[in-house]
Amino acid sequence: MPPVPADPGPHSGAPGQYPGPGQPPGPGRPPTPGRHAAPGRPPVPGGPVDPAADRSREAGRPGGPMFRDEQPESAPPGVTETVVLRAITDDVPSAPGRGAPPHPGAPVHPAPPQSHRAAGQPPFVPSFHPGQETPVAAQPAPQPEPRKQRGGRNLQAAIGVGVGLGAVIVASLFVVKALFLFVVMAAVAVGSWELTTRLAERKQIKAPLVPLVVGGIAMVACGYWAGVQWAAAALALTGLAVMVWRMAQPPENYLRDITAGVFTAFYVPFLATFVAMMLAADDGPQRIVLFLIVTICSDTGAYAVGYKFGRTKLAPTISPGKTREGLAGGIGLSMLAGAVLMQLIIDGGSWWQGLILGGCAAVTATLGDLGESMIKRDLGIKDMGTLLPGHGGIMDRLDSLLPTAPVVWLLLAAFVGS
Repeated sequence: MPPVPADPGPHSGAPGQYPGPGQPPGPGRPPTPGRHAAPGRPPVPGGPVDPAADRSREAGRPGGPMFRDEQPESAPPGVTETVVLRAITDDVPSAPGRGAPPHPGAPVHPAPPQSHRAAGQPPFVPSFHPGQETPVAAQPAPQPEPRKQRGGRNLQAAIGVGVGLGAVIVASLFVVKALFLFVVMAAVAVGSWELTTRLAERKQIKAPLVPLVVGGIAMVACGYWAGVQWAAAALALTGLAVMVWRMAQPPENYLRDITAGVFTAFYVPFLATFVAMMLAADDGPQRIVLFLIVTICSDTGAYAVGYKFGRTKLAPTISPGKTREGLAGGIGLSMLAGAVLMQLIIDGGSWWQGLILGGCAAVTATLGDLGESMIKRDLGIKDMGTLLPGHGGIMDRLDSLLPTAPVVWLLLAAFVGS
């Protein structure tokens, strides 16, 4: 019985389908590269021939894609297939009017710029593949840097320390007057220690500290209980004690060390003795308040006016922050405070006396501040210490008070008596 040829069926004319066994490619159907010819059909010119593929088929059974039980052939080596997959992200917009992703080759809309993102939508990490940007967690906005105060000081700490010191002074003045004397003695001892320590650190000057502290306390006590003559005698004895104390060390730099010691004895405890002598008067607490307020007003007025209107430098090589306009503002505010306080709280005082006292106090306070700045520049330091946050050391607060104390004491003694 002759073999029955296979019916081409509907596959014979379907475009894009492979021809059946023995059927030549139809019109418009170019042979598929890489496919093997069926048995009994010559191979496609230019296509590879794989003998193992022919032996894998059963004998006498025609092959082709028309049989359901035939497995698809794997691509020969060297032939790759590209599969386009939809990006697994939510930021790829779908085609208009359809929920399916765009077909391969269609343009992909890029992710919206951050300026057009919806409120609350996280930013995206850029990607080389459009539509596959990865959302990341929103970064916190950078915090603005705290504004630095003028001169590099912490203004809040400075105000807090100033209020605390004022409370201690007022409490010691008006509760028991003698308590303020111990406040002055403590300030003298700490100030002497700060100055001698900075001299040793920066200049290797070894001023004897023990005779300076003992002699300083003696000067303050003598000024309060015995008067200025005994305070001057205590200063002289302190100088002699410094010379003798230094003899226990080698003679190198002896003159330099005792000179620094005598300077410290005069600069810190002896000038502070005039505060104790003001305190010794019957209206001593009121005189101390006047002295402190006119000095503080000098510094405050100079800072405020100089910060707002300062243009001309007062002493640029010593203190670049001080201006002539600031000095005028400090003198004006100090004179105003002196006139008011002299009239109100000093027995027998007059407003014009307060004007003179306030103006002189502002000048000496500025000179004392410049002198302290000169010492610190010579030592190459910014502050004398770190005991008072926002202020520096004790000597950084005594710099304008110490030179002002003898001037205020002298003017009060001349105007209303001692």
